[in-house]
Amino acid sequence: MADLKKKDGILTYAYLLLYIALSSGQIFFNKWVLSSKEINFPYPLGLTLLHMIFSSVVCFVLTKILKIMKVEEGMTPEIYATSVVPIGAMFAMTLWLGNTAYLYISVAFAQMLKAIMPVAVFVLGVAAGLEVMSYRMLLIMSVISLGVLVASYGEININWVGVVYQMGGVVGEALRLIFMEIFVKRKGLKLNPISVIALCLFLPWIFLEKSKMDDHGPWNFPPVLLILNCLCTFALNLSVFLVITHTSALTIRVAGVVKDWVVVLLSAILFADTKLTIINLCGYGIAIAGVAAYNNFKLKKEASRDPSDASDHDESSQRQQSQLLPTR
Repeated sequence: MADLKKKDGILTYAYLLLYIALSSGQIFFNKWVLSSKEINFPYPLGLTLLHMIFSSVVCFVLTKILKIMKVEEGMTPEIYATSVVPIGAMFAMTLWLGNTAYLYISVAFAQMLKAIMPVAVFVLGVAAGLEVMSYRMLLIMSVISLGVLVASYGEININWVGVVYQMGGVVGEALRLIFMEIFVKRKGLKLNPISVIALCLFLPWIFLEKSKMDDHGPWNFPPVLLILNCLCTFALNLSVFLVITHTSALTIRVAGVVKDWVVVLLSAILFADTKLTIINLCGYGIAIAGVAAYNNFKLKKEASRDPSDASDHDESSQRQQSQLLPTR
């Protein structure tokens, strides 16, 4: 029994390290592809669309041909239109705007701006009637906001276009989480809107990037490198699935914070456009402290629920999170 627990513990840490490595690596990979002069492929919509097409094909093979994964039955057109499409559209918006931000701002600064996510989710949650304003939450939101402002003040090469794109991605992700709460968790549905995301990306790509790509002519994007980039995205989604199914909600949140710090610190070594300052790091540290307080508050709130309700909520939450959804 002790050996079995030890083996499970080692396996859990292996999954966490795999998630952190793949998540950080994919961010660096996308940044390099989009901004590298060697590849010359500054098309975030096109790159994200390729990721989604690749994931859709792989999911089709796994579910329809190999039948390794099961798909949700009984999906009506009404449910698809009112649940899948809005969530898929918001996810597409998040991926598009977030990847576009890498053309204008450093990876480290983008991660710092992402720390504002709990504030966006909470504000939209209050507006939708899902959250209740309290002095404690107001204090936590103020700490996070202060930290992000300090980190932004310390940014040497700030580009406001990139900031707008990144904040737009944050709003898109916050809306997606709110829609998940309203349309999915409360209905007990399981969704995998990868094909919808691909469609939502295809439409703006036609109008915004296709003509530029046609006029630009050939680019140095080797097919092997393209396939590897898409494969890394899919592998990241699999690692998220493994982490969620083998760990707790607290472990996932801690792993996310560790990953963010890894990305911030490593990007200063890997990319010339990243120049961290003491003010940057202090501001990000304040924001992360606020995020940790927010996560702790949410976990305690869930733990204080009626045991049967909490069990249903955890099962529904894990079921939703374990779907293969694109991650950037």
